[in-house]
Amino acid sequence: MSSHVLFDAPGPKARRRSLIFSIISLVIVAAIVLWAILTLAGPRQSSGITLPGSFDPSRWDIFTDPRVWRDIGLGALATLEAAAVAAALALAIGIAFSILRTSASAWVRIPATVVLEFFRGMPVLLLMLFILLASSFGAFWAVVLGLAVYNGAIIGEILRAGIVSLPRGQREAGLSLGLTHLQTKSFIEYPQAFRQMLPVIVAQLVVLLKDTSLGYIVGYNELIRTTMNNMLSFYGNRYQLSLFIVTLVIYLAINLSLSAVARRLARRRPVR
Repeated sequence: MSSHVLFDAPGPKARRRSLIFSIISLVIVAAIVLWAILTLAGPRQSSGITLPGSFDPSRWDIFTDPRVWRDIGLGALATLEAAAVAAALALAIGIAFSILRTSASAWVRIPATVVLEFFRGMPVLLLMLFILLASSFGAFWAVVLGLAVYNGAIIGEILRAGIVSLPRGQREAGLSLGLTHLQTKSFIEYPQAFRQMLPVIVAQLVVLLKDTSLGYIVGYNELIRTTMNNMLSFYGNRYQLSLFIVTLVIYLAINLSLSAVARRLARRRPVR
């Protein structure tokens, strides 16, 4: 049996068991998919009304109405708008947190750590509700500020980890040139930390974008709330699944695009 560095190559029995397990798993997955398709294709009862199968053309004719696409487009635009503003604020808050967290003074570093951990442990929805109920801000700013504070705390810790991972000689070289601690962070440490942690930051921004869907609960007209409004406007549950499928596809397209950017940035990042 050939030996590898971290594991032994599987023998004939292990390969046979692995093949059998893979075949059984594929059969189970195929059966679940087939069951889901047949269930969706069949008619169902809703509020005493018999609805045709989910793949019936009558369940999708809503999308021939341009007003539906207009509303969905406005919802997607509202989602992207909230995500863009929250992302910019989260980056600014993250930079501020990372500066405070890496301060040489314990009087600055310890309170900053307490505040950061508080916001990291706070559910995003509670932040949104608190901002909405405790201030005169509308639903848009409740969503934006809630996302910005929560994700800013996480990005701050990401940047701090990036700075800590840099060789000590980077800071010492900056200080030896006569730069202040802030100048050393701004011109030497932060550019490198951003490049090193950029894929992780982009991945966190994908999470931020998905969390904009919580705006539905606080009354912000993002994509999901727009979908629900359309569903109520067009005969209740008849178009429920088709509207949610379109919403899911839009979210997947946006999030997968951002994830692809993160993977590309990870590949282009120079190996140290």
